[in-house]
Amino acid sequence: MSKSEPGKKELLMHVGIAGLASIGILLFVFYIYLPITTNHGESMTVPNLEGILLDDLGEFLEERDLRYEVEPDSGYSPKFPPLAVLKQFPLAEAKVKEGRKIYITLNASKPPVVKMPSLIQRSLKNAQLELRSLGLLLGEIRYKPDFALNTILGQYYKGKKLKAGEEIPKGSKIDFEVGDGLGNQTFQMMNLTDMDLDEAVFVMRGYGLKLGDVFYEKEGKIIKEKEASNGEAVIESIEAEPGRVFKHTPNAKNKARIGQEIDLWIVEVDSTKIEEIPTLDLVSD
Repeated sequence: MSKSEPGKKELLMHVGIAGLASIGILLFVFYIYLPITTNHGESMTVPNLEGILLDDLGEFLEERDLRYEVEPDSGYSPKFPPLAVLKQFPLAEAKVKEGRKIYITLNASKPPVVKMPSLIQRSLKNAQLELRSLGLLLGEIRYKPDFALNTILGQYYKGKKLKAGEEIPKGSKIDFEVGDGLGNQTFQMMNLTDMDLDEAVFVMRGYGLKLGDVFYEKEGKIIKEKEASNGEAVIESIEAEPGRVFKHTPNAKNKARIGQEIDLWIVEVDSTKIEEIPTLDLVSD
């Protein structure tokens, strides 16, 4: 054996020891030192901050080892009080490390104002869409006799009529006066007694009336008022024929309004009810 062989073995041994030491150091750094110093593998869930007031935010986040920073821009929502959190980043349920800064947007201390447009003569559905685009809310809907069904007749804010161009706070409720599609035209009710159902429906349709409830009875009397030779009124009661109207409400002594429902009483035919009743709706031009 040459003298150089022990030297080579010794060198290889030192190299091996140095390699093992390097590996050990790397393992220590990556699996022990770095996790301790950087909290590697430790994370927390970001809480939902929406609606929390700014005065309560610091303590709330400090208890959870988090920080916050308020963004310069603000927004507005009528759902939350002034200076409450509207938005946050990172979002709720996100995973972050301890000490992470949460960026928040606050609700404005005062609601911004918007100019109210004129919604008169526009449809209720269209008006709702317009309100939503302006950040306004739909309030009370009051129906008023008018032939223009669901058409805006008046717009109000806090009980006062609202003119186009008036400034109101965003998030305000706007009340509307809306047409009911019937109008307020009244007239003397016609006499439908002694008519069959089809004839009564035809006459009612011509006056813009609706068919209400239809009641069938085994017998009924038609009350007629006639003038006697001496000028006095004489009340006459006659039996109604089967299938004929013998009573209706309102009757011919009362006023009726366009769109009103009229209830009919009819004598049964062969003690059986007519199964199909004609539908009666207002006819629009």
